[in-house]
Amino acid sequence: MFYKKSIEQLLLEAGASGEGHLKRSLTSFNLVALGIGAIIGAGLFSLTGIAAAENAGPAVTISFVLAAVACAFAGLCYAEFASMIPVAGSAYTYSYATMGEFMAWIIGWDLVLEYALGAATVSVSWSRYLLEFLHKYNLSLPHQLAVSPWETVKLGDGTVIEGGFINLPAIFIVMLLSLVLMRGTKESATMNNILVVVKVAVVLIFIALGWSHINPDNYDPYIPANTGKFENFGWTGISTGAAVVFFAFIGFDAVSTAAQEAKDPKKSMPIGILGSLIVCTILYVLFAHVMTGLVNYKDFAGDAKPAATAFAQTGYSFLQDALIIAILAGYTSVILVMLMGQSRVFYTMSKDGLLPRFFSSIHSKFATPWKTNVFFMLFVSIFAGFVPVSDLGHMVSIGTLFAFVLVCIGVIVMRKKLPHAIRPFKTPLVPLIPMLGVIVCMYLMYSLPTESWVRLFVWMSLGVIIYFSYGRKHSKVREVINEKIVD
Repeated sequence: MFYKKSIEQLLLEAGASGEGHLKRSLTSFNLVALGIGAIIGAGLFSLTGIAAAENAGPAVTISFVLAAVACAFAGLCYAEFASMIPVAGSAYTYSYATMGEFMAWIIGWDLVLEYALGAATVSVSWSRYLLEFLHKYNLSLPHQLAVSPWETVKLGDGTVIEGGFINLPAIFIVMLLSLVLMRGTKESATMNNILVVVKVAVVLIFIALGWSHINPDNYDPYIPANTGKFENFGWTGISTGAAVVFFAFIGFDAVSTAAQEAKDPKKSMPIGILGSLIVCTILYVLFAHVMTGLVNYKDFAGDAKPAATAFAQTGYSFLQDALIIAILAGYTSVILVMLMGQSRVFYTMSKDGLLPRFFSSIHSKFATPWKTNVFFMLFVSIFAGFVPVSDLGHMVSIGTLFAFVLVCIGVIVMRKKLPHAIRPFKTPLVPLIPMLGVIVCMYLMYSLPTESWVRLFVWMSLGVIIYFSYGRKHSKVREVINEKIVD
């Protein structure tokens, strides 16, 4: 259960090329764009208002900085591993090298919660915004084909769509992007770059046009006095706001799943991970500053679309449609990166023998794990088409935070066991930075509902059963070590 893969073995795999292996086609720019594509979603357009109205007031900008610092703890650890072990698989691969096969399986199985269910969650929200956009132009789908059986959707004008039969738009976007991923990594990266340009352009336009309409009175007081409750304003409210907006940063770790497809991973992986975090933090802070300057933070209370409320103050009506287009583009790129990340994790687990060979089959022409893409196209479509978004969201959050915790612990373990290993990028102040990452992520996991922990336990129990019934018996690392023992 605790057999480990050596650094030498991992680097040998990373350097392999040709038939049956992933093609190196991603530049540093592509990786930064992948990170931005995964990070900037509707979180920017919705969580900002919630955190401002309920927790931090105009000082939500400080909350974003604190959340970014917390994310950076994990990001620095990811960057060290990604430069040191540039292999597809992300936290799964890093755990295999530091904590052994069983923990690697646990984290690989856990990443399904982050990537596959994350893609399902976002596709459901994508469907809702598409319905909103079509409804504005008097276009609509039969409600039986637009909403899952257990959901009710309320549009901006008050129209209510009761539970239908299947969420067909959510399934459509999952299938479309899965087909793009099968076509090739370079083509997928190009599409992601276009989507990133669209949504970043809308954010920059809003910041530029909104800046001249800022009312300074809305910043007074910048840090509202605490109401007596820990989470309501003051400095404690700012810290609570950081926990709320932390989830707007989730996704940067998906960059590490593309390590085996980067042209110069030792250099470009840290740039992709940390570069996307820096760019998104700057955009988040500026966006939050303009938004709370256009509208008093109190007016965002109970507002499901605070960004649209702020857009209305600019007088530029075209921004209302641009907002929905930006959110659709943002969601699309998030789904694309999540599906890509998940397929690369299963590809690596299959190469190690822990999953059937089916998942590591590479297309002879496109050099992509196309069978894995087909599998997750169907798997994610089932969740997207029939499961309510509220049940999916918390499972994604707890899975992501658990992955962050293990990566931070892994850096400490690796520094102890292999102090002289080559590290093109080194996490500073070890073990302080990784320990801070563990503490912050564990605190955020603790703040999630009990149901999230129950679902995590059930999901992990299923994973343990699969490991002992299949993975442990077919492990390639175990076979090699057993052969050496026999010799």
